[in-house]
Amino acid sequence: MRRRLACTALAAVAVLAAAACQPHQTVPSGKAPLRYRDPIFTTVNKQADVVYGSATTQAGTTMALKMDVYAPKGDPVTANRPAIVWIHGGAFKNGDKTSAEIVDEATTFAKKGYVNVSINYRLSKGCFPAGPECVQGIIDAKHDAQAAVRYLRLHKSSMKIDPDRIAIAGSSAGAYTALNVAYGSEDVGTSGNPGFSSKVRAAVSLSGAAATTTPSAGEPPALFFHGDADPVVPYSAAVRTVDAAHAAGLEAYLTTFPDGTHVPYGKNRTVILTQTTNFLYWELGLDELNA
Repeated sequence: MRRRLACTALAAVAVLAAAACQPHQTVPSGKAPLRYRDPIFTTVNKQADVVYGSATTQAGTTMALKMDVYAPKGDPVTANRPAIVWIHGGAFKNGDKTSAEIVDEATTFAKKGYVNVSINYRLSKGCFPAGPECVQGIIDAKHDAQAAVRYLRLHKSSMKIDPDRIAIAGSSAGAYTALNVAYGSEDVGTSGNPGFSSKVRAAVSLSGAAATTTPSAGEPPALFFHGDADPVVPYSAAVRTVDAAHAAGLEAYLTTFPDGTHVPYGKNRTVILTQTTNFLYWELGLDELNA
């Protein structure tokens, strides 16, 4: 928590932009290979289609909610591993937990020692144009993602994770959802695993912004990646969310890709993976695990 507390103190005096506190830019020190910073494992186990809950769609049918679990193979650590919930994009209408950039991220972080889950969630008629179905779809996605967070806490022993070190991340609609979970933990829905907290410790957004929720004091830090030429989710939407987080005294960091369009993952993969690694290392307190 040392790094987190330092950043929070800086936020309180409105100097978050100062170079003195940029966890996504601060590479963890230590002899390589350092767990959670460097690749430790060469092989990842994938367990597909794990049911983490169920929910009613807008069409009135019951849907089983499924996730794919990515974990390092042969990991000698048998408890208290950090976990990440990954959420695919698709305008709340399309997409799947096997989205290419999500699979790449989940696999990359599994090799560093994380437990990762990539989730499917209820889809709607989409948000182009926006309408009541879109708004409900955004809320449904958030509630389903929260059920996934609760699932990790329910199964912390069998999954060998630390329930206090859970992050959430996504692309496009998945980024919206990740931020809505981070900034709206009080509205939890009924998608499964009641009785456990839906809160996360950090959030990462690629081409997203907050919707249906507003950053409030005490909520977790967030890292934003966004192209300033995004034709789908305007860059200004990300800036407004970051500004709102700062106004609430929260940590929020924005990496801008000049002339970047929507979800520019391939071109910026190294930057995204490196900064996400740094950010989660500090914000999840992984230096304490490596001490």
